[in-house]
Amino acid sequence: MEYLESRRSRIEDRLEEVLDAVEPPELADQVRHVSLSGGKRVRPMVTVLACEAAGGTTADAVDFAVGIELVHNASLVVDDIIDDSELRRGVDAAWTAFGYGPAILASDGLLGEAFALFSADEQAMQVVAEAMVELGEGEATELVAQPSTEEEYMTLARRKTGALFRAAAELGAVAAGADAYTVESFGNYAERVGVAFQIRDDVLDETADPEELGKPTGQDEEMERPSLVQITDLTPEEANERAYARADAALEALETATVTRDGNAQALEYLQDLAEFVVLRER
Repeated sequence: MEYLESRRSRIEDRLEEVLDAVEPPELADQVRHVSLSGGKRVRPMVTVLACEAAGGTTADAVDFAVGIELVHNASLVVDDIIDDSELRRGVDAAWTAFGYGPAILASDGLLGEAFALFSADEQAMQVVAEAMVELGEGEATELVAQPSTEEEYMTLARRKTGALFRAAAELGAVAAGADAYTVESFGNYAERVGVAFQIRDDVLDETADPEELGKPTGQDEEMERPSLVQITDLTPEEANERAYARADAALEALETATVTRDGNAQALEYLQDLAEFVVLRER
């Protein structure tokens, strides 16, 4: 665990450094509330681990890691407004704490800081821009054309959750200077992990204790939000089986990545562990 904690600490330190520089102070308070109120930091850890597995270092990847976390946090602000969710990670959602206008400004501020971190690398900008397009299409689809079949659900999950996971891993490979095939392999791995993560979220919304989860449960049904369990009438156990299948597919994609002799074998092992963790987590 020391290996992971040291990298998480680097991410947290750089995240705080970026947020501390935000102006004016009122905006800084809002973006800090959103980004420093907890979170598993799964996506930035994927960026760092993918970079190290592909032969790079934590230092090579940390700015991209922080950037993808900021993009993710910006999307959560909007999600909470759309879903009318008052809590996020056990504390007030941004719109609850500051109001709708300031919350939207906080989301914009987070995106601005994120793209400043990506701006020096054209390939990184392209990766994130493509993910943002997918994410936007997913959000719009959820609002106006909700899925009614398992296949449609999987497409939505790939756009809403898988796209940012894909970007996180591809950014890590880009930071390591990996070839295009390796970048794509890491991206395929992470996209499938992201879909498994989303399915597990659906299951937790059905089965978890709200206090342990850090947010209200039963929201999918109450908000008529597309959930694999709600759409297909699968039991939570059966839905989990779908998540396991996606996790297995992620591991298959990871095996196709070209990892050089300089690649960190421990980082690769933790990426493998992540594919198993996302379907076992309880929050």
